[in-house]
Amino acid sequence: MGGDFNYNAGMDTIRTYKIGVKALGRLALVLAFWIALSGLVVAGQQESKVDLGALDAYLEQARQDWKIPGMAVAIVKDGEIVLAKGYGVKEFGKEEAVDDRTLFAIASNTKAFTAATIALLVEEGKLSWDDKVREHLPYFKLYDPYVTEEMTVRDLLCHRSGLRTFSGDLLWYETNYSTEEVIRRAQYLKPAYGFRSKFGYSNIMFMVAGEIVAKVSGKSWGDFLAERIFEPLGMKDSNIGTQALDGRDNVATPHSVLPDGRTVTVPYTNSIQIGSAGAINSNVHDMAQWLKMQLAMGEYDGKRILSDDNIWEMWSIHTVLNVSQRSKRMFPTRNFGGYGLGWQLFDHHGHKVVNHGGGLDGMVSYVAMAPDMKLGMVILTNSINGLPPVLMYKILDVYMGVEEKDWSRFYLERTKEAEKRQAEAEKKVPVEKKKKRKTPAVNLEDYVGTYTCQMYGDAVVKMEKGKLVLDFAPAPVLTSDLEYWQYDTFDLKLRRIFSFIPEGKGNVQFIRDMKGNVTEMKVDIPNRDFWFQELEFKKDPPKK
Repeated sequence: MGGDFNYNAGMDTIRTYKIGVKALGRLALVLAFWIALSGLVVAGQQESKVDLGALDAYLEQARQDWKIPGMAVAIVKDGEIVLAKGYGVKEFGKEEAVDDRTLFAIASNTKAFTAATIALLVEEGKLSWDDKVREHLPYFKLYDPYVTEEMTVRDLLCHRSGLRTFSGDLLWYETNYSTEEVIRRAQYLKPAYGFRSKFGYSNIMFMVAGEIVAKVSGKSWGDFLAERIFEPLGMKDSNIGTQALDGRDNVATPHSVLPDGRTVTVPYTNSIQIGSAGAINSNVHDMAQWLKMQLAMGEYDGKRILSDDNIWEMWSIHTVLNVSQRSKRMFPTRNFGGYGLGWQLFDHHGHKVVNHGGGLDGMVSYVAMAPDMKLGMVILTNSINGLPPVLMYKILDVYMGVEEKDWSRFYLERTKEAEKRQAEAEKKVPVEKKKKRKTPAVNLEDYVGTYTCQMYGDAVVKMEKGKLVLDFAPAPVLTSDLEYWQYDTFDLKLRRIFSFIPEGKGNVQFIRDMKGNVTEMKVDIPNRDFWFQELEFKKDPPKK
């Protein structure tokens, strides 16, 4: 979601990310763009002769094949924008087309911006990459006293806290908690690895980084970002959070595909708390400016925005990621993988690739650069899909002049095969599951009450029209209906459609003590991004 990122998604199989866009600038570039589309060689291109017309057609065909309502793509080469275009529509079933100014949620592509705000403070001498977090946020606390005291700003930005990927994301997703409250509650999360021993993608640690920016600069992370990055780069349309989209017309609508194949719209997330981990909205026009600055090693329009040393620091590996044998078979030229500061890193046909994915409800994006080729790209889509990283490989191959592979067809076939296997597995449901009792063999009142999770907060099980309903107090949008299955187990059905839970189904198991009293509740809602298993609900004793 806000940062739905999985390293192996770009390596072994293309999956949906908890995951930028770019565009055109001056009139001369517009003319150059259309000339290029006519089939001429891109000006200054050394690696290969790129037929932008053919690439443009490929992008549109891929969008249609993957059944994505709308998409925007921009490519920057040698400091110039050679492609910036919208494809498809803003909302499924309607005719308004996406263009280079259409706003999308860039989700976890926000993280590179947050790393850049930290870099600005480092350059001013107000902060160090290796400052201890608690020097700036005394309330910061994690699962272990040593980790709490030793966690540095650098650790926050390279996903080596010891927490597993996406741990604690339910704390911010659609909850009424402030950013500080989310961070305070993170102390109850349990580690999956040793501190600094393994990669574990953490949105919450980037939220911490944003709070440090606010504390050190004296401004909110968003205001500091707008003043020091958006404004100098001319990113006039870019903003932060769903609320900033109110009143704007040129905005893409998020979509999801239901299990029956229907494409439906879904609401934007209201999770403003995720801020520095994934709350930026942007378009290809603005993101192209961001790429131009990055590829120029911190310079933009003759002005120095970031030092080349800190650009390199963010592009350097700080957490090593394993290149599996499977990855090596799929990408024979791959030799390394890792995570920098807000960026993912690997090599492709001898070129270092700096990249990142992003995904929130109904939106997936991808940003990538091959710095030694002065090549950058951004892909924004308004549905949950695996196409953006696929298109990254296509564009890289085209510009690198290597033997081209139909990445879209290759991964689409793999995706369909995976979906088929999953559907077949779901058919093999235990026989007893199908023999659901019509009448509960228990007293439903036994389960009614408030259940408290030290990390998450309260959940309330109540009766409505003779049936049980589960309310998550911090996140009312997760309200679910419970239907009796057997013993102390109930089937769960969410009332709202979420793109990360296509089925919207799960189960709840209640646990009794030796006297037969219900004392605990375990919630399991299979999905791509959130760990409901982290919620340890204990039933409050009845009031006397």
